[in-house]
Amino acid sequence: MPPSLGPLLRRATVGVLALAAMWAPGGFPAVATAAAPAPESSSLSFAQRYRAHQHGGIVRAANTAISCRPAPACSEVQAGGRGVNGDFDMFYVDVDGDPNTYNSSRAEVRLPAGSRVSYARLYWGGNLRVGEQKPSEDNGRVLVAEPGGAYKPVVADTVVGHRVADGAEAFQASADVTQLVRDSAPGLYTVAQVNVASGRSAAGAWGGWTLVVAYENPAEPLRDLALWDGFARLSAHTPKVSLRDINFGPGAWGYAGLVAYNGDRGTTGDSLTLTTERDGSTDLAGPADPPDDVLNSTISDLGDNPPGRVPWHANNLGYDSDVFDLGRGLQRGGDQLSLRLRAERDAAWAGVLFAAVDAQS
Repeated sequence: MPPSLGPLLRRATVGVLALAAMWAPGGFPAVATAAAPAPESSSLSFAQRYRAHQHGGIVRAANTAISCRPAPACSEVQAGGRGVNGDFDMFYVDVDGDPNTYNSSRAEVRLPAGSRVSYARLYWGGNLRVGEQKPSEDNGRVLVAEPGGAYKPVVADTVVGHRVADGAEAFQASADVTQLVRDSAPGLYTVAQVNVASGRSAAGAWGGWTLVVAYENPAEPLRDLALWDGFARLSAHTPKVSLRDINFGPGAWGYAGLVAYNGDRGTTGDSLTLTTERDGSTDLAGPADPPDDVLNSTISDLGDNPPGRVPWHANNLGYDSDVFDLGRGLQRGGDQLSLRLRAERDAAWAGVLFAAVDAQS
């Protein structure tokens, strides 16, 4: 059956997917006038971006755009050791061998056989103020190459979150890339030119990208799918997001994902909490994400650090893109759930939440 796309809420449609204009030092021509920078706001309330009731699920690919400069201490942290971005002189990850890009990284989109992409959105963000200052005019655009393809410029199609606080200048931008992903095979996507500053400061350098892909597949269970985004400085009182008018039976299974910026490994007091009316509240966790330190610079998938990333770091020094198992919080069934991401000590920002829950007809 065709996917039920549900309401797609956009705060403002201001950009375009410019297929003829590129920017970068060196060989790329200038950005076309039509691809003007998206408007920015210091705070964006979380709102539902996508909703569907269909057989299928949500997958995501993610990677960092910056890491510590090579050194023994850096290698230990990248392998999973305890360390934070403010401890290091940070520099760009650049894996594409292209002299016209100063940062680039890859991650794999894995779709079950027989799947059709129903929606895809790319999120990117970072800190503009470290040892250098990056121009905010470049916040709303990146380069993307699909598996085996050449770079295409992608420009933000909604308001960009951009705020100076706690010694950092944080931003997140996003764009609908459904057609690009739908027309491409699953595999490694490369994202370049994420506008992030390098160097060293007390606040630290951080940044990365996440590609969220909702898909339909008749061989998979019927599920309710939802994607929310915003741009919020996290605290102990961050508002929750809710998925209502659903119908999940006792023992249902599901999963939820987050994207957040500047979470430091070892700084406790941050949590992702699932609440249902029958099971109460459950703090989500996994082998890579302790329940009181979920913002610990991991890119994890249901407890594992998935392969298919270039580079592959266990500690991404201020970038989190994680997926959590909801199973134990859905045992009694219900018709609504909520998610709340909080941080008591980390100077962190939230950008994305998504969920996929088994549904009854």
